[in-house]
Formats: sequence, C-alpha cells, structure tokens
Amino acid sequence: MSDSLPSARTLVSDLPLHIGQRVRLYGFAETIRDQKRMRFVVLRDPTGKVQITQSKDDSALTAALDALTPESAMIVTGTVVAAPAVKLGGLEVTLEAVEICGLADAQLPIARDSGLDKWIDHRQVSLRYPEQQLVFAVQTTLEEAMRAFWKQHGFREIHSPKLMGTFSESGSEVFAVKYFDTTAFLAQSPQFYKQMAIAGGMEKVFEVGPAFRAEPSFTSRHETEFTSIDMEIGWIEDHYELMDFEERLLAHAIGTVAEVHGPEIEALFGMTITPPTLPFPKVAFAEARKILVSLGHVPARRDDFDAEGERILSEHMAAETGHEFLFITDYPASSRAFYHMRRKERPDLTRGFDLLWRGLEITTGAQREHRHDRLVAQALERGLGLESLSDYLEFFRFGCPPHGGMGLGLGRILMRLLNVASIREVTLLSRTPKRLRP
Repeated sequence: MSDSLPSARTLVSDLPLHIGQRVRLYGFAETIRDQKRMRFVVLRDPTGKVQITQSKDDSALTAALDALTPESAMIVTGTVVAAPAVKLGGLEVTLEAVEICGLADAQLPIARDSGLDKWIDHRQVSLRYPEQQLVFAVQTTLEEAMRAFWKQHGFREIHSPKLMGTFSESGSEVFAVKYFDTTAFLAQSPQFYKQMAIAGGMEKVFEVGPAFRAEPSFTSRHETEFTSIDMEIGWIEDHYELMDFEERLLAHAIGTVAEVHGPEIEALFGMTITPPTLPFPKVAFAEARKILVSLGHVPARRDDFDAEGERILSEHMAAETGHEFLFITDYPASSRAFYHMRRKERPDLTRGFDLLWRGLEITTGAQREHRHDRLVAQALERGLGLESLSDYLEFFRFGCPPHGGMGLGLGRILMRLLNVASIREVTLLSRTPKRLRP
C-alpha cells in the first residue's frame, strides 16, 4: 500500500468497494463519542453515514479532534476496515489524518424536535437532516422526469419575465415594486407569456419558475413566493386533451420518483410511492356540488369550493373509485379568469378544471379563449380596463390557434408525494405574509 494520502474523494455509499484501502471522506460530524483510549465520530455525507475510529495513542490526532464539535465540516483520511459489529454498514474507517474545515459552534441552534419555524430560522442546519436531503433529491428527480416527458412530446422551455407592467391575474393579489420612475408588478404566473409563445407558433411550451401571490393567507398550503410548473399546448380540441396530457405526465414523473427513491421515501417518510392508474376520475363542478351538499357540506360560494369541501369530495370519490386523484371540470365562469374559454352551449361555464390529489388542489387549467373579439368582450364583462390589458390582447390580433394549459404547484406535489403537513417542509426557504428571512 502506498504511504501517500488519497487525493480523490470517496463517498460513504461507495465504502464497501474499498475495504482494506485508504480513502478520503468529506462530511459533517454527526456525533462524537469519547472513551478512555478511543474516540468514535459518525461522519455523514449526502450518501450515508460511517463510523470513524481514532486511537488516542496518536497525540496529534487526539489534539486535533479535541476541538471537534457536532456538525463541524471535516475531511478525514483513513483505512476502510470490515467491522461486522458496527451497525453503520458493518465497516468503519480508522483515522489517519483529519482537517476540520468549518468548526461548528458548541451549542447548535436547533434540534430535531425544535418545530418547523425554528427549522426555517436556521435552515443551514435543518437542511442537513436526511429527510430534508431526500426532499430535494426527490424534487430534482421529479423535475428531471417532467422535463424528459416534455422533451419526448416536443415541448420547448421558456423563461418569462417576472417583472410586469400590468398584472396577469387579479390586481388585488399582486406585489407592486418601484421600477425607476414607474411601478412594476411581480408576476403571478407566466400565463400571458405562455400564450404569447403559442401565438408565436411554438405550439408546446413549459416553464418551471417563481410566481408571486400577495395573498394574506397563513394556511399550510400557501406561500407568497412559490415554484410554479406551467405548460401550454396549441391546437387542442378541448380541455379534456389537457387533462389527458397531465395525468400521463404525472404518472410518468411519480413512477420515476418511485423507481429512484421509493425505498428511501418509505424508510424516512413512511410513504409507499406507486404510479397512479389512468385515467383519473372526472366530475363536473355542478355534480360535485350536489355530492357535497348530499354529504352535508354546503359550500359558502355557489361557484367555487373551499378547502374543506375539496377534502370531503376527494375522500368520497376515493371511496367510490379507489383513486387518489380527482379532476373537477366545467367551473362557472364567475370563478375563473376572464381568458378561460366558455362552453358554447353554456356560456356561464368554462372549459376549465382543477386537479385534486388527496383533497389538495395541485393544478388549475383550462382551454383559453384565443379569439380577440371574444377576449375583449369577456374582459369588458368583468369590468377590466382594456388599456391595462392592451399588450396581452395584442397577442391575439394576428391569428392564434386554439390552445390551453395549466399550472401546477411544485411544493404541493411534494407535499402529497412525501405526505407532509405543510408546504414549508418541502420548500428551501419559506415566504409568507410574516416571513421574509432568512
């Protein structure tokens, strides 16, 4: 064996391939246990944990590790040794050299049971927990799977501006920001620009990016800044084409997550991930409302459902169909954006839908109105000023194909995948009406 120290990093997950060899490990000191003649350190990297064993006969190493505190960042070099009695993988690394790269304060600011707000206050520590590492591994796989599906079906990715000269949805839910000598608004969605791309002949587009909603909401499913997954498809016949595409997209993405992370999700979150069967159940809004009333829940609004109503309806339909997903279709026009296409035979209804997953709304979508004259009429019907919509309406003056699309909340999908209670558990840094830090 060479006396030179290894220069390349070895991951903890690869240690079984290196028994009897020298390795170089990077990670955090999770726990430190001192005995009279020995010291044991559990080192953690993104792939796992290993026990580092140090003999106190080596005075230099002893002096170096006397300063070590839990969660310090360190580089260790040592030899991998088979140790069947060691619970962490049946092996250990006997220490030969150590570098403490980042010494942690002796008193950590949080513990595992500190609560979600404390976790967010000290995100650089809570992110190290294995469950949190898995959240963002799952997020990465989910997005990769969706991108692969979009590519397979001929989509192009866009990046729309987040500073707008006018608002894209409701003017009551926008953040206004100073923009030189005028006022700009943070985009609530890429809706207008997705439609511009369709009018520009791109036919199929998607975007994954930030969206901003100035809603004074403190529920477990709302954030003022969130990641929106958006897509738009040209030359569609109706909104059922959109629902068909979304359920195939989700089945592919969830199946990929199950394949890559299934055992780890089950171990850390207690969830068994299985791809959903197709097609998803669908029920028209009017029928869904009748079902809710028959179950003793009368929605406060006649044109929309509250969160409790969505939960009750989902539970009822799951019992009837055995399915976790539920499309609600044909919403009243009064509860939908002015640009949703109306049903020809029932102009009071839209070609729009929501998708619920175990009672949580994860998608809103619709066929859009692509005819300039009808868009103008529907905007005026809502009392919207045409001047403020002039750029948007201009997109449709020079011919635009029938089209539609949807927006999905990334955080809400992760909530349901991992069965967590709050969107803040699956968000890197939460933004709410009372949280702008860190």
